Amino acid sequence: MIASAPSITAILLYLVSGGYLSVQIAKLQQIQRNWLIPLSCIAVVAHALGIYHLVFVDEGYRLGFFTALSLITCVVNLLVALSGLRLPILNLFVFLFPFSACVVLASLFTESPITPSHNISPGLFTHITLSVLAYSLLTIATLHALLLAWQNHQLRAKHMTGRVRLLPPLQTMESLLFDVVWAGQITLTLSIFSGFLFLEDMFAQTLVHKTILSILAWVLFAILLWGRHIWGWRGNSAIRWTLAGFCSLMVAYFGSKLVIEFILNRPIV
Repeated sequence: MIASAPSITAILLYLVSGGYLSVQIAKLQQIQRNWLIPLSCIAVVAHALGIYHLVFVDEGYRLGFFTALSLITCVVNLLVALSGLRLPILNLFVFLFPFSACVVLASLFTESPITPSHNISPGLFTHITLSVLAYSLLTIATLHALLLAWQNHQLRAKHMTGRVRLLPPLQTMESLLFDVVWAGQITLTLSIFSGFLFLEDMFAQTLVHKTILSILAWVLFAILLWGRHIWGWRGNSAIRWTLAGFCSLMVAYFGSKLVIEFILNRPIV
């Protein structure tokens, strides 16, 4: 019970913060950063402590499907909270807080396979860290793309009043999207490179789908950034390529992890 207390605290804080955001947006009122950011940081700290108790055990570590998803969600929330100090992206918490609460709750009630500690080398730890950071940044980019799609739809339909007024101008939103995609693409490049460098065989039977789909995601994001640079892609083109890259990346990791862990019942990093 003591070990699960931080996770329960995180769930409550996420629900309270998410409720506040929903009310503010429903009333068309600006979000108060002065207390939302500190509260979200407290929730992230509690979330991180809960993950620590779940992952690290005497026999090794547990990084199953829901604990891995919880870890990435925690990093995403932290990055959004820190970025919210200077960028207008706190609206993303409307999606993140309820989802985070559900993921933390699911991680408390699922058993994950244990991997012995000696199986983790410094190089593999570096690869995992870069992968989590890349997934987190590109998750933020995808949520931002969805918000941009809604804003673009509202503007095309000439619904320029109401909740759409709470968002920054469309050009600012697009610039933020590509900034985050660039950061995610650079980190994903380092993640893939570290995998080839530190893993024994990136095309082993349990890793081949993850490797191919991760490279496919890298190619899709590279095409998006190239199209932005050469042809000035924006709007729906940027949104579609971002979603395509994200889907490939998520299937690469969570799709293979879901099959191997829940169907084949075997641990995988």
